[in-house]
Amino acid sequence: MQPRLDPFSTLPSAFEPMMAMEKFLASSGLEHSLVELLKMRASQINGCAYCLHMHATDARANGETENRLYLLDAWRESPLYTDRERAALAWCEALTLLPDGHAPDAVYEQFQALFSPEEQVKVTLVITNINAWNRIAVGFRALHPTD
Repeated sequence: MQPRLDPFSTLPSAFEPMMAMEKFLASSGLEHSLVELLKMRASQINGCAYCLHMHATDARANGETENRLYLLDAWRESPLYTDRERAALAWCEALTLLPDGHAPDAVYEQFQALFSPEEQVKVTLVITNINAWNRIAVGFRALHPTD
């Protein structure tokens, strides 16, 4: 695979708002492990190797277990995830695969039951931002480090 363009060096100022959102979300009070799981799950769905590499590395550095990373694609079948993580992962899938179901009420009700209104907005912004990053990285064929 060959990269198409480096959008970050081509127009760095365009990414300042997205980076500001990342900074806000990092200090938002959401559990770091939850944020990384959401970023990983959306990146799995979107096939973004660059983001998968980045967020797996970040998650491991912050204490995430290999088993939870390996089993994330099958989170529904694994007891390794909390009810709160499950609700957020279902919400992540619903928003990432929006055309498939338009964020079903049942998924939102489960999400709403375990997250405060402010947390719902923050989680939704995590999902929104990673989906944007995925589209940029996949579209321009960003290459992950091969260390």
